[in-house]
Amino acid sequence: MKRPSGERRDFARLRKVMIELGRQKFDDAATLIRFHEGLLFMRAYPQSRAHLRHTERLLSSFKKRVDALIDSGADISLFAEPNVSGIVGTSFSALFSYEVVREIARLFPAETSIDWDGYEEYERFALVASEFLPLIEENAYVEPRFPFLEWLSRACPRGQRELAWLMERFEQLDVSEKERASLFNSLKLWLHWEFRNERRSRTRMKLSGRKIFYHEGALIHRREVSIEREMEAPPLPVTKLNRRDGQEILDLGRATMAARYRELHGFTFGDAGSVVRAEAGRGVELFVWGVGAEHRLPTLGYHAALLVKNGVPHGYAEALSLFERSEVGLNLFYTFRDGESAWIYARLLKLFRQLLGVTAFSIDPYQLGHYNEEGIESGAFWFYRKMGFRPTEAELFKLMTAEEARIKRRPGYLTPSSRLRRLASGHVLYQYGRSENDRAWDNFHIRNLGLRVQSRMGERFRGDAQRMRQASVLKVSRALRISTDDWNAQEQRAFSNWALVLSLIPDLSRWSEDEKRALVDILRAKAGAQETRYLRLLLNHSRLRAWIIKLGSSKKSKG
Repeated sequence: MKRPSGERRDFARLRKVMIELGRQKFDDAATLIRFHEGLLFMRAYPQSRAHLRHTERLLSSFKKRVDALIDSGADISLFAEPNVSGIVGTSFSALFSYEVVREIARLFPAETSIDWDGYEEYERFALVASEFLPLIEENAYVEPRFPFLEWLSRACPRGQRELAWLMERFEQLDVSEKERASLFNSLKLWLHWEFRNERRSRTRMKLSGRKIFYHEGALIHRREVSIEREMEAPPLPVTKLNRRDGQEILDLGRATMAARYRELHGFTFGDAGSVVRAEAGRGVELFVWGVGAEHRLPTLGYHAALLVKNGVPHGYAEALSLFERSEVGLNLFYTFRDGESAWIYARLLKLFRQLLGVTAFSIDPYQLGHYNEEGIESGAFWFYRKMGFRPTEAELFKLMTAEEARIKRRPGYLTPSSRLRRLASGHVLYQYGRSENDRAWDNFHIRNLGLRVQSRMGERFRGDAQRMRQASVLKVSRALRISTDDWNAQEQRAFSNWALVLSLIPDLSRWSEDEKRALVDILRAKAGAQETRYLRLLLNHSRLRAWIIKLGSSKKSKG
């Protein structure tokens, strides 16, 4: 099939521009970064096979370009900015948690080290390191600014990298994983990461062997996207990955996030055995996984996602779910936000509904721009509004309605930043398959459950959390007429956490036997192999749902 003549001219013009840019010498970091990010976008959204090959060749030249810029003495500090960090030939230092340092050091042993420049935590280092550097604490008392790096270099075996040796010492400490992380984090050690190898940098980081989708026509615009239409379309093809392939996805996700200074619970503690892959179409793959039982949240079901476009990491997401409601956070990387963002978002919500059974999607105010100027500048509130979301607070709903009327009356009108900040100060919600009058979740916030538990602890247990836990477990066990003695440790932990909330339900002991049995199944499923079963079981317990909504809702009027 021949392309229309106009498209052929556009492709020829683009190719000519790329050839000219490829010959150009860049004298400053800002311009070279713009070129790099433009190439990354074209790598994810190629228009033809020839276009893709030329883009790949230009990306392969970036190590030389960056080296030349550094050799020229130009200011390269912009390369360390979070939106563009990780370009081949550059480096940065950042403070990460123990778990992230451990994984990045494992994945990139030759490119990572500890940045000791300006380190001041001498006494704390001596206190912690005394577990594996004999007599160091004594020297620290004698010399306040003692040469601790000499101690490290002498103790580290010849041929072994210092960071690898240090991480091994922490792994061998006879303490719990939580205590080990706390000790390491207390040292405030900055990880230094050098992106020497183009394929291990953000410049070429990708999944290999993907079938490429070529964008021969226009991109899908937001006005063409309907969440409802996506929800009603056939299910996305989903494949469960084996543990080895799941680990590959988690490794890519962790590297992708850390290269941008980011940490997320689901990436740090992701369960390689729970990863599924969904084909969203147009070269987009959505990888979703949960976390192991030991890292799960008390009541919410937690799932993370990595978005990949033609093999290129495109963004990430997380879903925090309870019954049919899910708090969804999506972040498309800065480079790709002019792509098919709305369509990808709608596909992601469809997948969460398909996997988790959720149908009410809530967006946190931060995503809209609350204490987030990037969200205000991008008009994030209107992105979600045009996708069908609505404010849950009456005052904000009224403000939005008035603003929509202004937009309709005055072509070219833009909402002032001050008004956008006000609109962004509350949650917005999208509900699929429910009446507009169904506002059950409008004033629900998970923090309200926590605040009720804190109030009970202060009023009845004089602020003693342990005593309250014991009393709650005993009270709920009696109400349900069960013993948890033969439950495993993670099941008991899940029961203990839920007992804090269930103890707030006054009529729990009067529930029917079927309701009690179903509740016990839910509590044990919280610590099961995957949280998807836990969420599915929650959907079938209407009495528990009613109480959780009541306990977690504020008294604000609804929009």
